[in-house]
Amino acid sequence: MRVYKFGGASVKDAEGVKNLASVLKETGYENTLVVVSAMGKTTNAMEVVIKNYFENKGELQSSIHDVIKYHNEILLDLFDNEHHKVFSVVKALFDELNLFFKSNKSPDYNYVYDQTIGFGELISTTIISHYLNEIGLKNNWLDVREYIKTDNYYRRANVNWDETQDNISSKFNKSVLNITQGFLGSDSNNFTTTLGREGSDYTAAIFAYCLNANSVTIWKDVPGVLNADPRHFENAQLLHHISYREAIELAFYGASVIHPKTLQPLQQKEIPLHVKSFINPKAEGTCVSKGKTIEPEVPCFIVKKNQILISLSSLDFSYIVEENISEIFSLLHLYKMKVDVIQNSAISFSVCIDNIYNNRDKLLQHLKAKFNVTCHDDVSLYTIRHYNEDAIKTLEKDKNVLLKQLTRETVQIVTK
Repeated sequence: MRVYKFGGASVKDAEGVKNLASVLKETGYENTLVVVSAMGKTTNAMEVVIKNYFENKGELQSSIHDVIKYHNEILLDLFDNEHHKVFSVVKALFDELNLFFKSNKSPDYNYVYDQTIGFGELISTTIISHYLNEIGLKNNWLDVREYIKTDNYYRRANVNWDETQDNISSKFNKSVLNITQGFLGSDSNNFTTTLGREGSDYTAAIFAYCLNANSVTIWKDVPGVLNADPRHFENAQLLHHISYREAIELAFYGASVIHPKTLQPLQQKEIPLHVKSFINPKAEGTCVSKGKTIEPEVPCFIVKKNQILISLSSLDFSYIVEENISEIFSLLHLYKMKVDVIQNSAISFSVCIDNIYNNRDKLLQHLKAKFNVTCHDDVSLYTIRHYNEDAIKTLEKDKNVLLKQLTRETVQIVTK
C-alpha cells in the first residue's frame, strides 16, 4: 500500500491534471491512495470569498464566480463533452457552498472558514477522479471527512486517532486506486474541520499510519527537500537522504516542503517518506527514513515572513520569573498564537509569533495591563540549521537584527 500526495501547484491547470495521470501510469497505481490539495491558488481565492462574506457582501458572488470560472476552464480543457456528469457534480458543490452562505447563522469566523475553505479540495478531487476514470484509470473517490475525525478546534483541528483508525480499518478498500482530499476532517457533529494550512501532507501521513503503508510520496515542483527555499535563497542544494529527526527539526522551524505534523506518525511506524518532483518522477528525490543519524553537510536556511516580535519587560523592574512566564504562555494559548522563538533575561521576555487567528490587538491589550510592551509587526524569522559563521554573516548582511539566538545546531535571527 502506497500513499501519494499532490499539492496545488501540481494540479493548477489541465496540463497538471494530465501530468498527475502520467505520474500514476509511470510509477504504477495499484494499491495506491492519492491525496490531493485544492487546485493552484484556490485556497487563497476561497479566503477572499470568506473575507467578503464577513466584510464586503457586495463582492461575495463576484469572488465565488472567479473560483467557478477558474475550475470551469480546467473542466473544459479536460472534457470534450460539456454534458459529462462531472460538470453537474461540480456545479452541485458550488450550489452547496452558496447555500451555506445563505443559511449560515454563526458569526464565528473560524467555524465559517472550515465549513467553506475545503470546497477547493472537494472540487479538485472530483475533477481528477472523473478525469482518471475517463482515461481508463478506474478509481474510487472518497470523502475524507468520513474517515478522519477530529475535535472542533477549527482551522487547526486535532485528530481523534482511535476513531480515525476505526473508520479507515472498516471502510477503506485497499484493492483499488483511491482519490481523496487533503487538509480536511470532521468533528463529532460532522461539521467540517481543517488540519492547518498546508495540511494535506499530514492527511497523507494519517492514512499511511492507519493503513500501515509501505511509503508516502509527496510530489512537488522541486527536486526534493532542499537546504533552502529557492524562492528566497540562491544556489539551493538537494538533500538526498535525511533522518526523521532532521526532517522534524526542519519542518518545526518552518521548512515549507513538509508539514510540521507529517513526520511523527510516519516515524512511529518507520514508514519512509519520499519527496520527489512531479516534473521528473523517475529522479531520486529525497528520502526521509530511519537509520543512522544523517545530518546535512551544508547549512539549511528557513525563512518565515510576516511574523510579530513582542518584547515585554516588568513595569517595576522586578524579575520575570516562572509565574510571569506561565501567565504569558497562558495568554498566548488563549489567543491561539503559534510561538516560533522565545528569549528571556532577568527583566525582559521576547517572543516571535505567527498571528494565524488575527488576535494580535487583543493579546497586546491584555499584556499591557501587566508589562511594558514593544511590538514589531511584519518581521522575518530566519533559521539556519547546522550553521557556520559564513552562513550567519551572509544572512545578516544589510538587515536590521532585532533578536538573535544560538544553540549548538541552530541559529534563529529576527530581522526587520
